[in-house]
Amino acid sequence: MIRAIVLAAGASSRMGQAKAALPLGTTGDTVVARVVATLLAAGLPSVAVVAGAHIDAVRAAMPRFEPRARVVEHLGWAQGQLSSLLAGLAAVDGPNLEAILVTLVDVPLVRPDSVAAIVHAWRQSRAPIVRPVDGDRHGHPVIFDRAVFDDLRRADPAIGAKAVFAAHASRRLDVPIKDDGAFVDIDTPTDYRIVQAMAIGKPVESPGRESA
Repeated sequence: MIRAIVLAAGASSRMGQAKAALPLGTTGDTVVARVVATLLAAGLPSVAVVAGAHIDAVRAAMPRFEPRARVVEHLGWAQGQLSSLLAGLAAVDGPNLEAILVTLVDVPLVRPDSVAAIVHAWRQSRAPIVRPVDGDRHGHPVIFDRAVFDDLRRADPAIGAKAVFAAHASRRLDVPIKDDGAFVDIDTPTDYRIVQAMAIGKPVESPGRESA
């Protein structure tokens, strides 16, 4: 069993407002609603959205009438992204959980088929960490197998999951994905304009940056 976690707990200080609640495309969807819909369309059975700094905005921006998605409130969001990941893991963990698929609300344009390809690669390999790559870029979503859950729990919050990536570098599976949406994230108003242009099909120059 695999469960999806969306990290949406940060303060969005560079954006100046909750990124999860921004409109995306021309359908009236919000950023977080697009992410949730993509994960469900890719075959994930449920989605936990970890929210903190903008909890009310995230709740209001969630897709309506979607029982497979829920918001997990994380009061310790200021402790960093790893703390949000662990809050999501605590919310979905159980005896049958085999892996978690983690993505950022900042990365809303990844395609469902790209997500499905990452899940398939994990199911075939059972690698401890699986992520999408395109040349030197690596992006989201990332799958963490249960084998590394304790490593995540023990990791230094100041370093975050990067230490776990480094510890399992030799067994990590990088999956080539030709999908700019897996690598383009939203941090600033300029980023948002680029992502919005991509969402409505307008060409953009050099889309995005590497997602951490």
